[in-house]
Amino acid sequence: MAPLGGAPRLVLLFSGKRKSGKDFVTEALQSRLGADVCAVLRLSGPLKEQYAQEHGLNFQRLLDTSTYKEAFRKDMIRWGEEKRQADPGFFCRKIVEGISQPIWLVSDTRRVSDIQWFREAYGAVTQTVRVVALEQSRQQRGWVFTPGVDDAESECGLDNFGDFDWVIENHGVEQHLEEQLENLIEFIRSRL
Repeated sequence: MAPLGGAPRLVLLFSGKRKSGKDFVTEALQSRLGADVCAVLRLSGPLKEQYAQEHGLNFQRLLDTSTYKEAFRKDMIRWGEEKRQADPGFFCRKIVEGISQPIWLVSDTRRVSDIQWFREAYGAVTQTVRVVALEQSRQQRGWVFTPGVDDAESECGLDNFGDFDWVIENHGVEQHLEEQLENLIEFIRSRL
């Protein structure tokens, strides 16, 4: 039985490395489908909000791509792991509360436990999407390897998952990305 929130027609769980373009892809999809049809959900949202409250930090600044967020990233990862160990579905349940759109794009799926939770809660309407980008492309977007971040479960937890329903290649070739997005949009529309 689906917990809190409506019954979605399709749940797409997006994963990928930092600066692979997960947010870019999910926002592009939402802009084409419309916010009334498609909700972008971020597991990191409730994590950052709760972390900010407990640590007296600026929640809005933790949401952007600033150095402010980067200064707290390692501790936020540690704190989030503790929360997940106590309750693997904690952040998943938070993001679906009150969502009424039929299409859900979870932009930052990072662990097998996230995928398991959505599959158990929503079954066959759940699909996985891996966004991949060459290291060079990620570096051009500002990525720099950070020990304790880029080698942590939050970045590597799905590296060997290997059973993604969709793989979006986002290496910086606009036409190729566009073709892949069109295929995914066609599939999404078939579920409406």
